[in-house]
Amino acid sequence: MRRLFQLPYTGVINRPDLQEILLDECCKLKPDFIVNGMAVASYSNTPQGVSVTMQDGSSVDVDVLVGSDGIWSAVRAQMYDEGEVRSKSPDGLTIQGCPYSGYTVFAGEFVPKSESDFADYFECGYKVYIGPKKYFVTSDVGDGRVQWYSFLAQPPGTKRAADSWEGGASSESEGADVISYLKGVHEGWTDEIHYVLDSTPAEAVEQRDLYDRWPEFRRSWADGSVVLVGDAVHPMMPNLGQGGCQAIEDAYELTAALKAVTVGGAASDVESVRNALQGFYKRRVGRVAGVSLLSRLASDLIVNFFDTPWSPHDTRGQGPLAYLTFAWKPLLQYVIFPLQFLFLYSYHPTGSMGNLPAQLEAEWRERHKVASKKAFAVAAEVKPASTQSAPSFFAASKG
Repeated sequence: MRRLFQLPYTGVINRPDLQEILLDECCKLKPDFIVNGMAVASYSNTPQGVSVTMQDGSSVDVDVLVGSDGIWSAVRAQMYDEGEVRSKSPDGLTIQGCPYSGYTVFAGEFVPKSESDFADYFECGYKVYIGPKKYFVTSDVGDGRVQWYSFLAQPPGTKRAADSWEGGASSESEGADVISYLKGVHEGWTDEIHYVLDSTPAEAVEQRDLYDRWPEFRRSWADGSVVLVGDAVHPMMPNLGQGGCQAIEDAYELTAALKAVTVGGAASDVESVRNALQGFYKRRVGRVAGVSLLSRLASDLIVNFFDTPWSPHDTRGQGPLAYLTFAWKPLLQYVIFPLQFLFLYSYHPTGSMGNLPAQLEAEWRERHKVASKKAFAVAAEVKPASTQSAPSFFAASKG
């Protein structure tokens, strides 16, 4: 699809790395543009814009409040009257209006000790292994690093790693060896998965239960001079890697909408801004809904309609779902997947960049090989993974 639309080269980037790039660029424009530890608690629209109250009790008056505070958004909680942030339904399966997806995910990162240990590191940026009610993903994220995720269809709050994102292991799994557990779950799968797990320090593995939301068709993302973007209004399953991407698209379209109006506090200016925010929501809702539903569909298929495909060469796939999986493999490969990525790539507002992408790609490939081989050499000299410490993946992303 990239070639069809004549688009720039596309690849995979580690989210914390992208975050650092964006922070550095913003700091060049305004060194103190961000203040940490000042989360938004509430807001109230005013004739001049919006008054924002922080969690420490201080307040600030601004022209626009952009609620980009993630899936457990305090701004959304007020806008949609959801009650307390992270409030749970009586059955525990819905948190702040976001239903549990049916999946929990373990994540980690490591550096292979040599290029031969991960033979296609420089050729394949993203791999997915799919099985009944589970799938495993590996991704090259630069500097010799391999990032991995293990998605398991399980009830929320079970089989947690000891340093889980949500604040600790459940009693069922407390003290359990998370690497041994994951190897058992993927017993019989490719040796590459077991190599990945054996190479990752157990203390670097974290877990997160995955929640998403149905697309917001009936409610606007904007309330006066306040607007929601990203996971705050459209969190989605990570199957298509579109959570961060859709937030970036939101930022692009929101910038375009606000560029067209004057911000100065006059009544007419305030009304123009509020109309622009409503226009932004209307332009984005259809595309975001499509991406969100496609992401959820992929998860639901694996949970409910996927099995080891039938094969004449073994007896592993014999049930009704095994025959169904065998039958729709070509449909997925030649129809559904192409149409899915056709839809994703259909959004390219900047158009062609001429020969620049090819030039940048060639330069990047060379840098990538040099940096990664250096990292492999360092990894080959360090102590075994079982005794080595590493930062947790989710902690790095959150920071």
